[in-house]
Amino acid sequence: MKGRGSAHRPAADRHGSALQRRARKERQGIARVDAIVLGAGIVGVSVALQLARRGMAVALVDRGKPGEETSYGNAGIIEANTVFPPAFPSDFGSLMRIALKRAPEANYHLSFLPKVAPWLLAFRAASQPERLVETARLNRPFLAQSIAEHETLLAEAGASRYLRKTGWLKLYRNEKTVRGLAREFEVAREFGLPLDVLDVAAARALEPSLNPVFERAVFWPQAASISNPLGVTKAYLARFVALGGIVLNGDARTLHRNGARWRVETDEGALDGDHAVVALGPWAGEFLAQFGIRLPFAVKRGYHRHFKAEGNASLGRPVLDADAGYVITPMEHGIRMTTGVEFAARDAAPSPVQFDRIMPKARELFPLGERADDKTWLGARPCLPDSRAAIGRAPGQAGLWLAVGHAHWGLTLGPVTGRLIADMMQGDAPFVDPSPYRPERFS
Repeated sequence: MKGRGSAHRPAADRHGSALQRRARKERQGIARVDAIVLGAGIVGVSVALQLARRGMAVALVDRGKPGEETSYGNAGIIEANTVFPPAFPSDFGSLMRIALKRAPEANYHLSFLPKVAPWLLAFRAASQPERLVETARLNRPFLAQSIAEHETLLAEAGASRYLRKTGWLKLYRNEKTVRGLAREFEVAREFGLPLDVLDVAAARALEPSLNPVFERAVFWPQAASISNPLGVTKAYLARFVALGGIVLNGDARTLHRNGARWRVETDEGALDGDHAVVALGPWAGEFLAQFGIRLPFAVKRGYHRHFKAEGNASLGRPVLDADAGYVITPMEHGIRMTTGVEFAARDAAPSPVQFDRIMPKARELFPLGERADDKTWLGARPCLPDSRAAIGRAPGQAGLWLAVGHAHWGLTLGPVTGRLIADMMQGDAPFVDPSPYRPERFS
């Protein structure tokens, strides 16, 4: 069949009521849809929207409020420029700083290390230089479409105001760090990705409010960013509803076979679907285990806080302070500061000690004022050791689909993940090769 993607004409809004009637009208009081999407983060909402754009009757089911878990707390970067994924530290000094809990880029709970150790070993193997290049090449076609797919959905949702195409600035306090990026720059040139290595003056021309406490900067102009990630998720959700999608409260753990279909229990009763899509983020691992599907998940926790800027200071784009281990990015809520990763049980009590390590460096770089919020946000990223999501048919479960394990790239890859699921579910030619994301690769 002919492939359809962003150029595919979405179902007209007038079809919405017909799709809703179709979903709700079923004998014996059981509603039926073409597809049930479990999980209403940015990935789940994007999948549901892409399916609805193809004219499918879709229900989105979550026990919480859409977009208010992991999707809410990211740095808002659409990383179309990304070359290498995050990697296991390769030098002894970095490892020792992390081990001694002195590193701003990582923290851990000692009691959790035995549980995450097998994953860390697999992550370390996937972080070898040749494996990183392989991963970069596999991910490139997917990442390359991420901004364009967001632009399409943002335009349809009337939410283009949230998108900034101002690039991403990465700062390095030690010029030696930049020299260590030579292989990344080489692969970026292979991909045709523009980048500019800047001195302090050129970097401050882009961001005049930065203080000259760094030695070099790298500007990646093809990155984009979002000024309100929750606002984007809600806009996509509203567009989904306008196309006839149904949003229901329910517990994904009730999903079970009902003959040839899938059934989930919701607050409005049972719901049947020909297909079910799992987009449960950091809850996916334990959910899938009940169906005999075991993927090597780990959870990387992360924190953020919002600050006001002092005086007339401003920020026009996300800024990574690479050697200090944090990102500051302008949001509608203020200047959002996101920490590095924390390895701990998903539901363990918060331990935002990384802020103690990064705040002096952050105030040294940028004139941060008082807090613009009264709560430190904590979220969990669902990560697979090879830095590729699991997208496609669930092994051994007809009609069950996976859209899980997006790690640091949930916001970036939500819309393209939805497009790929829609292509495969409808039997269209996939717009990118789906094989790098096959869940079976871990069998």
